[in-house]
Amino acid sequence: MKDIQNLHDSRRINIRKVGVKSISYPIIVLDRASTTQQTLARVNMYVNLPHRFKGTHMSRFVEILNRFHGQFNIKTCHLILEEMKRRLEAESAHLEIEFPFFLATGSEEQEPGMARYDCRLHGTLAQAFDLVIEVDVPVALSIRSNLGQAPVLGGIWGGVTAAVRMKHFLWIEDLIALIRQETAPRTAQSETVESLCCRLSDALRATGSFHWYKVVVKNISSGYSTFASSEWPGTVPDRADALEGAWYSDGALDAVCLSHVQQTIKS
Repeated sequence: MKDIQNLHDSRRINIRKVGVKSISYPIIVLDRASTTQQTLARVNMYVNLPHRFKGTHMSRFVEILNRFHGQFNIKTCHLILEEMKRRLEAESAHLEIEFPFFLATGSEEQEPGMARYDCRLHGTLAQAFDLVIEVDVPVALSIRSNLGQAPVLGGIWGGVTAAVRMKHFLWIEDLIALIRQETAPRTAQSETVESLCCRLSDALRATGSFHWYKVVVKNISSGYSTFASSEWPGTVPDRADALEGAWYSDGALDAVCLSHVQQTIKS
């Protein structure tokens, strides 16, 4: 039987991405408190298809993923991409992994619980390896209380999505903690998407831990939502547009955006 995928194609048409998507797959991620954490990921795997090939073997994507079962981390992300390029004879490979990450909450005074944070890894290997890490962090709303008393939590004010390219290893917990520190509950009257976006941008840049970052802050209102975004050191094609566009796929929140504030933080 002929291997149709590997037959020569004379049409000279390059296909930018071909692959498999929405693979439900168990992975193990690093967890500072417990060393590792088991979670369930959704995986997309793509390669470019050079014009000389008619197609590619889709089953090989899952075969490659199975080789690294139970060993997933940033280093193996690079290895998976290398294997995809080699076995599928591609000029570039892409790996997208979306997974929930859980952190313990509560204290001696509060009941313990688990907070969920949705995380995404976007890895690309062409001439060089590129990795973007994204995390979603909800922002709580506080209600002004009586004089001398601490504000009382009153639901969800909105959320933050931060996408970063790291200079060196940083725990996901540290990135989440940084965002939570800057988004500590404030009264609705004193917080705006613009002020929160600026504060987060300053905090991320002050760490010196990132080559690049983008922050999108969204406030949920009745019947609509508002957002502001900030990026440093400038727009990165595709990734910036994709992150901003993600805010419009939330179903009920897919309403009219009354405020679109694009702030570019200059180095």
